[in-house]
Amino acid sequence: MNHDVVVIGGTGVDTTAYVPQLPLPYADTYAVPPVIDRIGNTGSGVALGCHALGLRVKLFDLIGDDPQGRLIRDHLAGAGVEFGWELAPQGTRRSVLLVGPDGRRLSLFDPRQVPGERLPRELYLPAVRAARHVHVSIVDFARHVYPDLEGARISTDLHDWDGENDHHRDFAYSSDLVFLSEAALGSRRDEVMRDILARGRATTVICTAGAEGCHVLDERGLRHVPAAPLPGPVADSNGAGDAFVSGVLYGLLSGRPLDEAVRLGTLAGAHACTVAGTHESPIDEATLLSRAG
Repeated sequence: MNHDVVVIGGTGVDTTAYVPQLPLPYADTYAVPPVIDRIGNTGSGVALGCHALGLRVKLFDLIGDDPQGRLIRDHLAGAGVEFGWELAPQGTRRSVLLVGPDGRRLSLFDPRQVPGERLPRELYLPAVRAARHVHVSIVDFARHVYPDLEGARISTDLHDWDGENDHHRDFAYSSDLVFLSEAALGSRRDEVMRDILARGRATTVICTAGAEGCHVLDERGLRHVPAAPLPGPVADSNGAGDAFVSGVLYGLLSGRPLDEAVRLGTLAGAHACTVAGTHESPIDEATLLSRAG
């Protein structure tokens, strides 16, 4: 089966603690609601979000032979998402998420990264060569997959790149569609977006701005797209960015114009803010289209 979206890298397990406030003042002990382990990280979110929207998806990654790796395999199998994996001897990536009452989060990320590690080509090559779209997470080994993606339409998410960190440059300049957050850019947002468009292969750059929506740059210029209204009370902002990406990819792969696809992304991101967990309940196609009107 050919896939609509192949996702490279970016699985992990989130340990989520709901705390009374952020920042959290020092204290020896806080009593909190149940601390929960869930599937997390960006590649999982994009894969699960696209799958929930009816796209044919396969995810590839390095994971550990540990309880976290088994949680990932079991969750993806239960959701019906195809998963190709190779053993990471150092174990599975993990994050500890502190989530405040307003849904904001602080993430403590353990990348379990080993210099020189690679995803075996024979694992992913047949799928990426037949895929309609490839989404590359910014784990270090994934940068080495780009030479095998010739002819593919590629996206990536730089997350909170500051425009300077060298780790992100291969991803920024080697992808057709680049997502990033304005969180660390400040007044340099437009400059960094234009730099990505000018120096790399990107034809579109989308910079998310949380509750303010997002900014889109392509050959038509720079424009702002407002956030979608939340369909309910804020529960947890984890996974909203990945949901946004999956909504945009769904729109584009369904043949919709860019601005319409971005609007679908804002609806998917808004939905993610109203459900607990990182990727527990991604919006489905029927709900997304009904909210789009």
